[in-house]
Amino acid sequence: MKRFYKFVSLGDGKKGCSILLDGKPVKTPSRNLLETPHMDLANAILHEWNGQGDKIMPSEMPLTQLLNTCIDRVGSERPAMTEALMKYLDTDLICYRASLPPEMAAAQQAAWDPWLGWFEKEFGVALATTIDLQALKQPAAAHNALREYIEGLDDDRFTVLQVVTPLCGSIVLGAAFVRAALNPEEAFACARVEENYKAGLYDEKTYGKDPAQEKKDKAEMADLDACAKYLDLLSGPD
Repeated sequence: MKRFYKFVSLGDGKKGCSILLDGKPVKTPSRNLLETPHMDLANAILHEWNGQGDKIMPSEMPLTQLLNTCIDRVGSERPAMTEALMKYLDTDLICYRASLPPEMAAAQQAAWDPWLGWFEKEFGVALATTIDLQALKQPAAAHNALREYIEGLDDDRFTVLQVVTPLCGSIVLGAAFVRAALNPEEAFACARVEENYKAGLYDEKTYGKDPAQEKKDKAEMADLDACAKYLDLLSGPD
């Protein structure tokens, strides 16, 4: 879309600061006001819009996209999204382990065991792991504690959780990310233990990555970076 505005500013919205283009409020895709009670986040989104060139590139405005999701989807679909997140507990990436080769098993243990320990400390329940293909059923206490945590999140942090969890294939890693215990680089590395092991076997440093995989990796890393920045710009407790 061609840029149609000259000036970007902040205005008073119903729920905080709204983004104004030439004095007119920006609307989300669902026609809601693009607004936030977090001043630092509002200013960062203002800079995203102000930094656009002759064409508006939504891919270059990740904070705007996250706020759009928070307002349009989380605001109206949160119960269904919560149920979708809860399903990750029994299928969590870091609970399904390889037995062979031993190097892979060791890599998974080194990368994932600290986060199982983190979950047990934070939520008071130890999660089971398996080397079988059959699905796990984690303890009811873990489900209850996780649901209480998810339902207690504000909409902004819930938005980040529902982005990071599928990116990592892990609600444990997603929760650690939202709690700022896990940074984007660590989350990406944990999610790609198997891929990184295979990359070493194929000597990827010498021969280079598959272009399609490299493009996907960059996109996922950019999403994680945007989520971390979004969290940093929120005011108030997590």
